[in-house]
Amino acid sequence: MRIGIDIFGGDFAPESTVLGSILASKSISADIQLVLIGDESIITSICERENFDSSVFEIVHTTELIEMGDYPARAFSVKSNSSIVLGFKLLAGGKIDGFASVGNTGAMMVGATRVIKVVPGIIRPCITASFPRPDQHPMLVLDVGINPDCRPDVLYQYAILGNIYARHVLNIPQPRVGLLNIGSEEEKGNLLTKASFQVMKESRDFNFIGNLEGNDLFSDKADVMVCDGFVGNVMVKQAEAFYAMIRKRNINDAFFEKFNFENYGGTPILGINAPVVIGHGISNDVTVKNLILHTVDVISGNICDNIKEAFT
Repeated sequence: MRIGIDIFGGDFAPESTVLGSILASKSISADIQLVLIGDESIITSICERENFDSSVFEIVHTTELIEMGDYPARAFSVKSNSSIVLGFKLLAGGKIDGFASVGNTGAMMVGATRVIKVVPGIIRPCITASFPRPDQHPMLVLDVGINPDCRPDVLYQYAILGNIYARHVLNIPQPRVGLLNIGSEEEKGNLLTKASFQVMKESRDFNFIGNLEGNDLFSDKADVMVCDGFVGNVMVKQAEAFYAMIRKRNINDAFFEKFNFENYGGTPILGINAPVVIGHGISNDVTVKNLILHTVDVISGNICDNIKEAFT
C-alpha cells in the first residue's frame, strides 16, 4: 500500500505534516509506503532535527504549493507542479493507492472531480463526520459540507454511501440508516425531508429506520444519519465549539475528549473513483498522523470498489 501525503497542506505545514508523517510511520506496518509530496530539503531537514531517517519515506520533490486562500479551480490549473496537483496525478496514474491532505479543500474537490472523477451513477459526492456516543460506536453523519442544497435522490444516494462506509470502515454488519428531521413522524419536515422519506421508506439498498431528530445524534436508534450539507456542516461546527468550550472550562472527561477532531484526522470524499481523504486546515502533527491512519483504513476497506459495485 502506498499513501501520498500533501506536505504543503494546512496552516502549520510543512512542520505539522512532516512530523505527523513521522508519527504515522511508527504506527503502520512495514508494507505501507508513505510518499511525501513537497520540498525535499525541508522534509529531510525536519527529519534530521528529529533524528529520524528520511529514507523511510519516498519523497516527490516540488516547491510549488496551492495556498489556503487561492481560488481552487484557477490554482489547480495554473499551479500544475503544486503538491496537490502532483498528488492527484500520482493517484490517477496508479502510483499511489490513496491521497491525503489538510490543504485547500476546494482544490482537493477540484482534483477529486476533475482528475479522479465521480463514480458513474453518483449525482454528487459527499463527506462524512463521526460523532461520538457514550456507549456505542460513533454516529456517522453525511453530508457535512460539500452540498448545502440537495434533492431527495441525492439524499437517497448518501444513505447508500453511508451504509457502505459504515459496513466496510466502521465494521457494522447491518447499519441502521435514518433521515435527520424535526420530528419522527413521516409527515414532519420540510419539502426535502418529506419527499426524501417517501423515496427511502421502501428501500432495499439499506436498512432505513425512519426519521431521526437532533437529540438522536447521541442515542442508539441508528448508525448513519443522512442530511444535506448545510445542516451537517452546522452540526460539525457546533460540535467543535462545544469541545472548545469544554476545554476552556478545564473539564476533563474521557467522553468529551472524543469530540477533539484530532482523534479523527480527516474524512474521505465518498463517491469518487479512488481514495482521497481531506482534513482540517488547522491540523497539528497528531491530527495528520490520524489522517494518515484513517487513509489506511479507507484503502483497506475497499470503499471505492464497493461503491462502484453498488452503483453498477
